[in-house]
Amino acid sequence: MSYVQIGFQIVLMFFLLVTLHEWGHFYFAKRAGILVREFAIGFGPKLFSYRKGETTYTLRMLPIGGYVRMAGEDPEMVQVNPGQTIGVRLAGQQVSHLYLDQLDQRSQAVLGEVEQIDLERELYVRLNVDGESVRFPVKPEALMVARGRETQIAPWNRQFGSKTVGQRALAIVAGPVMNFLLAFVLFLLFMVLNGVATNVKLGKVNADSPAEAAGLKPGDIILQVNNEVIGTDPKKLTGLIRESKDKPMVWIVERNKEQMQKSVTPKDINGATIVGIELAYDKRGVTAGEALTGAWDNMVFVTKQILIGFKQLLFGQFKMDDLGGPVRIVEVSSEYAEAGIAPMVFWSALLSLYLGIFNLLPVPALDGSRLVFLGVEAIRGRPVDPNRESMVHFIGFAMLMLLMIAVTYNDILRLIKG
Repeated sequence: MSYVQIGFQIVLMFFLLVTLHEWGHFYFAKRAGILVREFAIGFGPKLFSYRKGETTYTLRMLPIGGYVRMAGEDPEMVQVNPGQTIGVRLAGQQVSHLYLDQLDQRSQAVLGEVEQIDLERELYVRLNVDGESVRFPVKPEALMVARGRETQIAPWNRQFGSKTVGQRALAIVAGPVMNFLLAFVLFLLFMVLNGVATNVKLGKVNADSPAEAAGLKPGDIILQVNNEVIGTDPKKLTGLIRESKDKPMVWIVERNKEQMQKSVTPKDINGATIVGIELAYDKRGVTAGEALTGAWDNMVFVTKQILIGFKQLLFGQFKMDDLGGPVRIVEVSSEYAEAGIAPMVFWSALLSLYLGIFNLLPVPALDGSRLVFLGVEAIRGRPVDPNRESMVHFIGFAMLMLLMIAVTYNDILRLIKG
């Protein structure tokens, strides 16, 4: 497989995992009536963007996640104060644009000094225009223009904080839930692509090996060894081989739907008892029931392994080399991509499940932490001070970025050292 194909698969995987996660936030935020200002894939400098409706869709340089920026989550509006001179453009009887600078170039705007202004609840601005006090109603979707940028105002009923705890919690938890659903679909696809193992077979027979001397060939299905049925258990076969150093073994194999008996004598090579083979599986297609059951079993198994990993991380039972950042993820992803479409689908499912679980951890800046704050609000009956919550998330995000830099540096060193 070419590097271009591998790179395309990795980019497609990342785009799918992150986009679906953020789409979960986006969909339920819009459904609750929240103004979504930006839907971003990646962080850092902007590579590409376009605006549709109320939302700007952005692709950013650093492929380490994404975000949905909702009105009211951050102090994004430029403050307009009484005594400030601004310009307003009218659409009918209502203000459609508020200009805060370059007023001499706003030929279609009414200029005046702000006496009163409310862009959240009553939606009006009172200006002193040539000595006369004039009150202008403001459209709910009016644009504020400053430094060459247009920002839509956010009335209180369009802000994140105006919604019920349940609506806000749903908008937050929807991201990880989308990753769980995607993981299940990908595990389901993996089952369809991979099939169900029916027997162990020979994937490769090494030259000048005991297996070749016995007449075994790639593709032979191993039915019995020393009267032991092998089935789909390669460990049983390798165990029997280890116990039979320099002892003839009776193998019953199937080739072209014909059973035959072979005598194989394992040899000791460099301290290991081997016959010189690589194992694979003989497979068949799956039924709908097997696909669903297998997908669920994979979900449960991988979830347990991820939680075990988090437990080891929490209690310090790990080495720095056990952690991996974007570089390590790309490295492992390329190995799965080279292995074939089914392994790549399985790896994508694993990463999707990991992303969903990781985001639910109660770590500042992650979805889990935001859910904790909402839980506190539900219990006490009033929200936590937004400034304090924003500070907690900022510190958490900074710590996550420092950890990302550390593991990425370690990944690069590991690659250099081989």
